[in-house]
Amino acid sequence: MLATTTRAAALPGPPELLPGRPDAVIDLQTADGARLAGAQWRYADARVEEIDFLEAGGPAAPDPLGPGTVSNRTYDVLPHAQATDFDDSAWATLAPEDTTRRLGGGRVFFNWYRTRVTIPERVGALDPTGATVVFEVVVDDYAEVWVNGEMPRRVGITSPATIQGFNIPNRVVIADAVKAGDKVEIAIFGINGPISVVPPNFVFFRQASVEFYK
Repeated sequence: MLATTTRAAALPGPPELLPGRPDAVIDLQTADGARLAGAQWRYADARVEEIDFLEAGGPAAPDPLGPGTVSNRTYDVLPHAQATDFDDSAWATLAPEDTTRRLGGGRVFFNWYRTRVTIPERVGALDPTGATVVFEVVVDDYAEVWVNGEMPRRVGITSPATIQGFNIPNRVVIADAVKAGDKVEIAIFGINGPISVVPPNFVFFRQASVEFYK
């Protein structure tokens, strides 16, 4: 006798962060939007450099998966420009519309965009006091997003600040309740991809905006 089987239900995908239409939006790729938010874009190429490091500790080490004591050589991506006190004053300044320019060297390539946003007293007719604010960016091809020096992520859980997929938006909550004058520092690490079969193109923004939900 054959055992009966039950068709497995489809696994639910991650819920959209704050679905529905926002009450107001600031487009950070326009001069008017950047002016309203007091935002100025800074840009720099990143670089891959060979560095000194340590081989894995192995089964006998206190942390078998962590670094041990044997020296080796490996690679890092520099600079580490996510910190709130990072000095980007020597970086190139981009006009808001210049975020759509194809930048960098192409192929295996990484770069940084940084800006500071100040919550205005009004966004159109909206008083933003108490609003939940989301930063949304779409980078061709991937992005990692740091807000005030943090990139929240958890193992096995979809983390909006990390790579979401090929040309998929990163939607990161800036704050659950803001007020006029609040300042936010945003650093975006752009990645050309897919990395294992890099295309002969460059990195640019398809979208960068701040959304307000009352």
